[in-house]
Amino acid sequence: MAVEQGENLASELIRSFLTLEKIDVNIFRASPVNLWKPTAGRSVFGGQVVGQALVAASKTVNEDHHAHSLHCYFLRAGNPNRPILYHVDRTRDGRTYSSRNIKATQEGVAIFTMQASYKTDEEDAFQHQFTMPSVPGPEELKDSDDFLRSQLNEDMNDNRRTLILKILEDKIHVEKRPVNPEVYHHKEKGEPKRFVWVRAIGEMGEFDVQVRSIGNDLKLHQCVAGFISDLALLGAAIQPGSNSYTPTYMASLDHSMWFHNPFKANEWMLFEVESPQCGAGKALSLGRLWRQDGTLAVSLAQEGVVRTQQIDSKM
Repeated sequence: MAVEQGENLASELIRSFLTLEKIDVNIFRASPVNLWKPTAGRSVFGGQVVGQALVAASKTVNEDHHAHSLHCYFLRAGNPNRPILYHVDRTRDGRTYSSRNIKATQEGVAIFTMQASYKTDEEDAFQHQFTMPSVPGPEELKDSDDFLRSQLNEDMNDNRRTLILKILEDKIHVEKRPVNPEVYHHKEKGEPKRFVWVRAIGEMGEFDVQVRSIGNDLKLHQCVAGFISDLALLGAAIQPGSNSYTPTYMASLDHSMWFHNPFKANEWMLFEVESPQCGAGKALSLGRLWRQDGTLAVSLAQEGVVRTQQIDSKM
């Protein structure tokens, strides 16, 4: 597939975060040079581990098999200063379905596991899907980074200002345009539901999303979606408490994705997220990624650690 070490790829996201080195049959390594710890995080970004694990698994399946689902558990915090090894177990290869088990380790200790299932394309006479929510398009909205920059002109405490400046320094090569940036960035309270347009920056292979039997280019876009998928899920859970509670620790526990229709991760998709429950130190978030033409591309679910403390109303 198009994510081999050293290839001349236009997408910096792939070069920086999703490139793996093959070191043996079914074993791949991520260099600590390319591991990303978010500004407010304590460990390697969970979406990067999801994306890299899917890269490793996708290198071991036939070209006409594409991921249709994955289910992950985050077992330990990933150390950004140590390489991650991805061990792929070729569990089953069938004519229609193939299964892979992936284990990520650091210094011999498992930090993450994934089960991924792949299938060939098939047609059926019956199909249905939900209707895409009606929200403003990405061209009508402000980029998330631009919104954060605009807040620096306001009267805010030094801790908040420092945090925003550090967030703006992170270059993850993903554009985000939230429909309600005040709620998305926790300046205002809101329902535990959010809409944000997302897309990766850079070229990642050309194909027609209307043609289902695509080859390895679609695998690459699925891996990038794995990275993007962890950017907005848990944040929805704390929106009802914004200005009253601040998270002291947030981390992914488990993560699932179901791939329904082909998509391009470097074209705008609407990320719809809702959190049905938050409490007792954890939260559940559910999500959908929609193509701009209204096609449901991906469904997601994640449970994570969410611990908070009460704060003053002025932040």
